[in-house]
Amino acid sequence: MFRVLYPAATVVRLALARRNRLILSAALICLSAFTVPARAQQADAKNPLDGNPAAIREGSSLFRANCSPCHGFNARGGGRGPDLTSGLWIHGGSDAAIFRTIGQGVPGTEMPANQFEDSETWALIAYLRSVSVKPAGPVAGDRARGERLFWGKSACGQCHMVKGRGGRLGPELTRVGVARSVEYLTESIRTPDKELSLSTSDPNNHYGIPLEYETVTAVTRDGQRIVGVAKNEDAFSLQLLGRDDQFHLFLKKDLSEVLHERRSLMPAYTEQMLNHDELQDLLAFLTSLRGWE
Repeated sequence: MFRVLYPAATVVRLALARRNRLILSAALICLSAFTVPARAQQADAKNPLDGNPAAIREGSSLFRANCSPCHGFNARGGGRGPDLTSGLWIHGGSDAAIFRTIGQGVPGTEMPANQFEDSETWALIAYLRSVSVKPAGPVAGDRARGERLFWGKSACGQCHMVKGRGGRLGPELTRVGVARSVEYLTESIRTPDKELSLSTSDPNNHYGIPLEYETVTAVTRDGQRIVGVAKNEDAFSLQLLGRDDQFHLFLKKDLSEVLHERRSLMPAYTEQMLNHDELQDLLAFLTSLRGWE
């Protein structure tokens, strides 16, 4: 077998040419990989699958498999993700903006980037459009009075935090105005146990309320009862955030019982506790909460 020997200068030229071909090939691969997503994410891009029944069915399936753990089984919001049916989109509500949010995620939040095919992302958007409702108009209440109720008479701030102020027992509400609909907030105030009770019939908790907000009671061997919400629990230990806003760590061998109840620590605000006008004022304040701005 013979090997052709080239002069040193020729060898260098061949090596450079090969390197340049590799660089060009890599650039073409990268360009082809990003061409379609770039077109899909143009500011004026419209969903080509909008209203398509087959796409809506596919989007529904994709949503339940990938998005419902945070946004709730029916997209009405969960413990970590906002309601996606309200028509309120803090990061942009156009087809292109929602496409970017799904694909790129939202830095600084629990919304991750996703590796869906473009057609799958459009199917998800088609599904979300199909379950969206027209955004409600402004609540007929006084925001300032509602804020005073929140921190005063209604004592909401004892359990809920807004912009770093308040308690930790209940969900954080700094962005609740874009995360939940008026109907959802009303129901949560009047009948806070409702969805926790419904979840007893569904082991997958598809109603969107995380069981971290159910009432848990730790009973010590000497009969002491500590009531709160479980922040961490396994077969051997329980970490409880009590009504006293303190963390309590127990080894289960030291407890006589751990009681889980499908009810909320939050009381039901009846008409006697919060009349219609006061409820409207409170809703006006809550729906104004759209982040730290």
